[in-house]
Amino acid sequence: MADLEACGTILDQSRQFSALSKKASTTLHAAIVTIILFVIIFGYLFLGLYTNHCRRQLYPYDICMLSYAYYSYHLAFLLIQLVAFTAIGFLYICNSTSRKEKTISAGFLALLALLVFLISWISPVRLAFLDVSSVFRANIVAISSYCFWKLYPTVQACLRGRRTARGAGAAPLLETAQMTTFRIEELLREFSSNEIRAMTQDFGIMIGQGGFAQVFRGSLDDGTAVAVKSLITSEIFLVTGDADFLREVSIIANVHHRSLVRLLGYCLPRGGGGRYLVYPFFENGSLDRWLFHGGEEKRRLLTWPARRCIAVDVARALAYLHHECHRRILHLDVKPGNILLDGSLRAHVSDFGISVSVARDLTTIDTHGRGTFGYMAPEMLVNAVSDKSDVYSYGMTLLELVGGRRNFEPSSASDASSSATPDLARDFLPSIVLQKMARGELMEAVDAAMADVDEEAVELVVKVALCCIQRRRDMRPSMLAVVDMLEGRVDADLPPESRPSSAAVDFPEPLSSSLTHGR
Repeated sequence: MADLEACGTILDQSRQFSALSKKASTTLHAAIVTIILFVIIFGYLFLGLYTNHCRRQLYPYDICMLSYAYYSYHLAFLLIQLVAFTAIGFLYICNSTSRKEKTISAGFLALLALLVFLISWISPVRLAFLDVSSVFRANIVAISSYCFWKLYPTVQACLRGRRTARGAGAAPLLETAQMTTFRIEELLREFSSNEIRAMTQDFGIMIGQGGFAQVFRGSLDDGTAVAVKSLITSEIFLVTGDADFLREVSIIANVHHRSLVRLLGYCLPRGGGGRYLVYPFFENGSLDRWLFHGGEEKRRLLTWPARRCIAVDVARALAYLHHECHRRILHLDVKPGNILLDGSLRAHVSDFGISVSVARDLTTIDTHGRGTFGYMAPEMLVNAVSDKSDVYSYGMTLLELVGGRRNFEPSSASDASSSATPDLARDFLPSIVLQKMARGELMEAVDAAMADVDEEAVELVVKVALCCIQRRRDMRPSMLAVVDMLEGRVDADLPPESRPSSAAVDFPEPLSSSLTHGR
């Protein structure tokens, strides 16, 4: 309960900070436009007075000087207009969030500048009636209308917030959802169903699928590549309402770490329908693809320094979720498939928070359908989860990163097609690593595709992994301790158990079958 209250406090503070930032930004925009308009006003008045003075002094004595003053007036007039429109254009075009807004902004300002340019070069007789009155008023109306169009979303959000406040008590659940939406709007972009369909080209390119979600490739209006996750409706979401979904999204929106995949936006159609989350797209894909689907050439590109960096990145991300968030978040499905690599092969952990965030009572969390066999901690089979469940999954992932193979691989095709209990001592990677380490042959368990591997560094990482996959969860280190061990601040010793947890567990038949067939 204390965690929930702390989370609410943080959301309120974030909302207030975002509101203040928006007010400050709006005030700044209005101030700049006002200053520009005053520059235009004083420019008109000064140049008009100067031209009239020249006319009185020179006309009809010096027609050449009068013409010079007239054209000087026009030149200065156009210069002032150019500065004004350039400033307004820079202010708003650069702050537009979509290609459509940028196009409208540029077109409007270009048209306004062209009209002023044409009006400025009409005959002197008509100019006398237009230079200060009509042209100036037209500028005021046009620029004011344009500014209102740019600021309309902010005004609309404020009005929606007031309507939500006035409707308190009519529908408590709806009120909670609306207020949470108002908070999220200040942190994330809300997309409509039509926008989701447009950015994914009607869900044309599927790039991934899991137990409760499908992932499609898409692009925003400005061309930015994104990954759109469509949450599949299931019995889990029959219990979780819109307010709970929005609350979970707001928690994810407040999570900021360089090794966590950042949430860009969401879609929650009113009146039912699918739920969508929008994330950045990673061209290099997942670690799973590099280790298990790219062959030796792909694995060779994952050098030992790159793999060690990936191990540290993931450890830091999980330590942040477990110990540094105001509401602790359990991932519960740490595996290579949920680790995305950017252009520099740096790791970013995905799929956190929305599947399960920590409830007030950990014993009430239903883990049915969550996690992946081969990475699940033994206690998850009996619905007992904690942050140490993620530690176990991380340890298994760490061994796969070192070995360049899955944690369970049948030795032959006949074994793979058999429904018999697998030979864990022969085919289970943790058992192989322990046997090799006992004989002083640890490097034989290391991915042969890697070159120039530091044996001491490999031994350190393997020891950390074996500490993480102990059968008793209270014997596993925290992710903070894992980071300290990987970075050399704390010594990593072999765990007291002679063999890893999964090798010491008598697997039930369903789990044995999944290890053999469910990969």
